[in-house]
Amino acid sequence: MDSVVIGAGVVGLAVARALALSGREVIVLEAADAIGTGTSSRNSEVIHAGIYYPNDSLKARLCVEGKNRLYGYCAERGVNHRRCGKMIVATDESQIEGLRGLERKSHANGVTDVQWLDGKDAMALEPALTCVAALLSPSTGIIDSHGLMLAYQGDAEDAGAAIAFLSPFVAGEVTDAGIRIEAGGAEPMSLLAREVVNSAGLFAQPVAQAIRGLDAASVPPRYFAKGNYFTLAGRAPFTHLIYPAPEQAGLGVHLTLDLAGQGKFGPDVEWIDTVARPEDLDYVVDPRRCEGFYAAVRTYWPGLADGALQAGYSGIRPKIQAPGEGAVDFVIQGPADHGVPGLVNLYGIESPGLTSSLAIAEMVMGKLTA
Repeated sequence: MDSVVIGAGVVGLAVARALALSGREVIVLEAADAIGTGTSSRNSEVIHAGIYYPNDSLKARLCVEGKNRLYGYCAERGVNHRRCGKMIVATDESQIEGLRGLERKSHANGVTDVQWLDGKDAMALEPALTCVAALLSPSTGIIDSHGLMLAYQGDAEDAGAAIAFLSPFVAGEVTDAGIRIEAGGAEPMSLLAREVVNSAGLFAQPVAQAIRGLDAASVPPRYFAKGNYFTLAGRAPFTHLIYPAPEQAGLGVHLTLDLAGQGKFGPDVEWIDTVARPEDLDYVVDPRRCEGFYAAVRTYWPGLADGALQAGYSGIRPKIQAPGEGAVDFVIQGPADHGVPGLVNLYGIESPGLTSSLAIAEMVMGKLTA
C-alpha cells in the first residue's frame, strides 16, 4: 500500500488528511480506541501566534504558517474557535526590557500585529488586571481541539483513508520493497508500505527504535513533562488570555480560557519517568500543586480569591531535552536525514504542535517527495 501513519493525534490526522488528499491509499494505526486520546486532547487548546520561539526555528516558522492556515480552515469547516487575543503582562518595571525583547522577537518571526500597551491602557482593556505594561497579541486564539481532529478525520476518510483503532504498532523492518509494519491488537496485521510517518507523540522514539534498518543513532532522547491545570471556580473576569512576562524558568503561570469562558491556570512543569505503554501514563493531578499558583497569579490578578482553584486535568508533553536544559526545536526527520526511503519520524511535537498541524503535514509531504 502507499502510506501508513502511526498515531491518530492532531498531527497524525493532519498528515493522514494531506496524504489522502494527494490520492494516496492511507491507513492510520492507533493504539487507543479513539482519536487524540493523548497529548492532543490534554492541552490548553490555544492557537498560538508564534511569539516566543527562536527566529528561523521550525517552531516559529510552522507556528506562524500553521496559525494562518488554521484560522482559514476552521472558518471553512465550521470548527469552533475564537480569536480572543492574548496579553503578555509585565507586573514590575524590571520586566519591561524582557517584554520589549519579546516584541522584537515576535516581529522577527513575522508576528507584526502585536501592540505595546502601557499599564493604564492594558488595565482599561482588562479591569481586573494589575500590570505596568503589556504586549497584546490579537492573533492568539482558542479552539475546540476535538472538533478540529474530527474535521481532519472526516477530510481524511472522505478522501479514502482508514483508521485502525486498537491497532498498536509492534515492529517495523526496512526492506527493498518498502517498510513492513507489524500491528498488534485483537486482529494483528502486517502491512508493506511505500511510506511510513511516525507521529506517535510520546511514543515516537520507541516506535523508531523498533524499526529494523533505521540507525538508532538518529533517534533523540525522550523525556516526559507533565503539565497540571487548575480550573477557576466561577467565571473568569477576563476576555483575553493572560500570560505573565516570561522568566528564565519558563512562561509562568498563565490564564487561558475555554470556549465556554471557563478559566484555567497552567500548565506547570512536573518531570516524570517515561513509560513503555500508554496505559501506564498517570494523569492524576495532585491538588497540593496549586499552592504555588496563588502567589504567582496574584502578581497580575490580585483579586484571585482563596480556594478559587480546583484540580482540573493534566497533559504530558514529549520532550527531547532533559530537565534543566534549554528548550529545543521540533525534530522532523525525513529520508535525507536518516537514510531510510519513505520514512518520516516526528519527535518532540509539543506546543505549538496543534497550531502548526497543517504546516507540519505540508512539511512531511515535502520530505516524502523530496
